[in-house]
Amino acid sequence: MSEREYFAQFAKRTGMFIGRTSLTGVTAFMVGYDQAAQRRGGPGLDGWREWLMKYVQVSGNLVWEAQIRQVALPGWEGGWELTPEQEAHVLKVLFELFDKFLADRDTASDS
Repeated sequence: MSEREYFAQFAKRTGMFIGRTSLTGVTAFMVGYDQAAQRRGGPGLDGWREWLMKYVQVSGNLVWEAQIRQVALPGWEGGWELTPEQEAHVLKVLFELFDKFLADRDTASDS
């Protein structure tokens, strides 16, 4: 199973993987995935934050979770509490962008 396929399954059934679905939970899962992948010699999330800065043009002084909030919620001025609707929208944007990132990375590695 490719990383894209794995994360597509994760996006469809997030609660099955982490229990209560939240941006904080998804972020923690992805950071854990990154650490495990890199420990085993895989790319993990390598290049994800930089890809966001280049292709989505988000602020470089933010961690990637905050960058996703910035993209999903234009005009967002900080604060970590989101309404359930905002959280669902941010997660939708996160998974769409992450899939594009993985597709780009796969294409680059095939070249």
